Amino acid sequence: MTLVKEVRPGRTEPEAVAVPARGRRAWAAAAALRWTALRLLALVVLLAAWQAVVAADVWPRVLVPSPADVWHAFVQASTVHDGVRGYSGHLLGEHLAVSLRRIGVGTGYAALVGVPLGLLIGVLKPLAVVLEPAVTFLRTLPPLAYLSLLVIWFGIDESPKIWLLVIAALPPIAAATAAAVRGVPGDLVEAARALGAGPVSLLLTVRLPAALPEILTGVRIAVGVAYTSVVAAETVNGVPGIGGMIRDAQRYNQTDVVIAGIIAIGISGIVLDALFKGAERLAVPWRGRA
Repeated sequence: MTLVKEVRPGRTEPEAVAVPARGRRAWAAAAALRWTALRLLALVVLLAAWQAVVAADVWPRVLVPSPADVWHAFVQASTVHDGVRGYSGHLLGEHLAVSLRRIGVGTGYAALVGVPLGLLIGVLKPLAVVLEPAVTFLRTLPPLAYLSLLVIWFGIDESPKIWLLVIAALPPIAAATAAAVRGVPGDLVEAARALGAGPVSLLLTVRLPAALPEILTGVRIAVGVAYTSVVAAETVNGVPGIGGMIRDAQRYNQTDVVIAGIIAIGISGIVLDALFKGAERLAVPWRGRA
């Protein structure tokens, strides 16, 4: 049993009021259940509206398939049927796994370059004057703007896809790191200097740990940017890959497969974002606390 001390008016000694921890857990579980029920209700309403539009024949069935058609395409792409393995010889999970691997590799390389680059931009003013406009320039470019150039340089194998994701994910990481380093409290830096910390020690033991929460947020944003870029990256020789699957289905007007792929991307993105938030809480448990 957990004890919570409460001081009431007119009492000189605080009175310990027993508040069962089990009751708090039950309240939290009930609240989570209510939010889950609300989400499920919203999903049911969305599916009902979707089915109503299909039933009213507002658009041709080939353009707007029913939820049942999309579910059928989802199952077909995820299983072996009539001797056919998924879509284009690969299961939906395999397409998704290949895309996630590309995103992980691209974002990993971007973090290896972007974090040190952001640290230097945030600390060294002359370097910031030179490199910050370049980072901003890259951040404003849509992936399709340089995909053709990457294909000319690196061919149609894995290299242009990885490079595209690196270029897409690097600017958010570098910008978030630079902003986080600049936002480190001056009192903290001065205190470390007073204790004899040199420039390198100050960067690695004071600025970097203090900026870590915002850096992790930048990495999480970069993963989202890479996820939105993977479809563009996989438009050229992208099978296996979820973007290549969607692109291939679009060529043959298989709208149900396209929507199934989009839903798979969205669900996996939600799961991935939740995993990153959990990793953030483990890596920086002090975040959000006074």
